[in-house]
Amino acid sequence: MYNRLFINSANFRWDEIEENSYLNNIPAVRGADYIDFQKNVTFFVGENGSGKSTALEAIADAYGFNPEGGTINFRFSTYEDISELGSHTRLSRSGKAYFGYFFRAESFFNLSTKAEEYGLIYNGKTLHAQSHGESFWSFFNKYNGAGLYLMDEPEAALSPQRQLSLLVHIKQMVDVGSQFIIITHSPIVLGLPDADIISFDEGHIHRIPYEETESYQVTEMFINNRDYFLKRLLSD
Repeated sequence: MYNRLFINSANFRWDEIEENSYLNNIPAVRGADYIDFQKNVTFFVGENGSGKSTALEAIADAYGFNPEGGTINFRFSTYEDISELGSHTRLSRSGKAYFGYFFRAESFFNLSTKAEEYGLIYNGKTLHAQSHGESFWSFFNKYNGAGLYLMDEPEAALSPQRQLSLLVHIKQMVDVGSQFIIITHSPIVLGLPDADIISFDEGHIHRIPYEETESYQVTEMFINNRDYFLKRLLSD
């Protein structure tokens, strides 16, 4: 796999953050002075609320992306709920990415509205003129240049087949020199070979193998023991 990185590390300046900031109550994030990136694809995994999105948003903000999503050129804000961490994050960079975006599943509707205002067309249509899953897929496929791509739950509206297609798309983009940092709960997307997986669970940031991710373990257990799990979960 290609090994040119646009971001080598994200360094968090905790000495610049107020003591009463809610950021101090996110153990995995608060316990990290930096996150280093060693491969062209890095996955952030962990339970809801573990700090994954906070860290990715800070990286995106520090790089210059609009915190609610889009390319470097997108500028919009629908709700002032952006973490201050981005203002206190310093990135170690290697060169400039001329292509890229920050994708957030939770704010994609707002991004689609702004894209329509900008007159942007994806796969022959505006994003709002497509189904939820189609609009996700059209957005991903519009940007094919070697660049930096930050993604927060890209699988949210994708079928399993489309998730497989996304995995192939990411590999193709890496082969031309792209870097991805991705938050995902999908065991399919996580299965990309030669990627780094960083867990935010257990109160600290640490690397784990694919087979130790909760997404893989829970999915495997459920598929292999479906009747047993359903009986236990649904019994009175």
